Amino acid sequence: MTATIAPTGPPRPSRPGPVRRIVLLLGIAMILAGIGFLLFCAWQYYGTNVIAKQKQAEVKQAISSSWDNGVDGDDVGLLRVERFGRDYEQPIVKGFGDKALASGVGWDPKSADPGEIGNFAIAAHRVTHGEPFTKFPQLKKGDEVVVETRRRIFTYKLRNSGTSITVDFSVGWPLQRVPDPDAAGERPTEAVITMLTCSELFHTRNRSVVIGDLVSTEDKRTGKIVTAL
Repeated sequence: MTATIAPTGPPRPSRPGPVRRIVLLLGIAMILAGIGFLLFCAWQYYGTNVIAKQKQAEVKQAISSSWDNGVDGDDVGLLRVERFGRDYEQPIVKGFGDKALASGVGWDPKSADPGEIGNFAIAAHRVTHGEPFTKFPQLKKGDEVVVETRRRIFTYKLRNSGTSITVDFSVGWPLQRVPDPDAAGERPTEAVITMLTCSELFHTRNRSVVIGDLVSTEDKRTGKIVTAL
């Protein structure tokens, strides 16, 4: 009598145990988290710049249209800094909120107006959101900063470089009426500008600060220039 041999096939794969399944799921989750982090960084460093630069161009156009119609409009004016480039021109908008800082250079509405006695305080991003202050560390003592409004052009001269003053984001003296750590509560007697950098993504809590003195005011209608010194 001939014995019948049952056909054999490839061995059935064993099902992964619970520990292996957990490790596998954790690995997949880490990969997805890494991809998400990379996409977030790409959006912050590139996507926000594209959107912000489009918005800044729109705000500049709105400022120009308002001035052509003889009205000041909702925005403060235009900022020019030759150290940042001969073609550098950024809109100055009201507020230090995220929306304002994504539209140009923000102005602290509690600070002085351009050219006014007191502290005209402005801030902008060094990285992301259009990077208006990306070249901030290149500023030198004596550089000129120009602020144009509908009626006047104000020129300030910097007292310090872009790397000489660094403060923690919680320090408030740069926004005082007299931007000096030893001058809290003092009444201003000069027109100055204070420029601050915003927080840098994944980098530091610090803010860089430059301060400048008003040196001249030009009346755009008459062309007359008044020297402040």
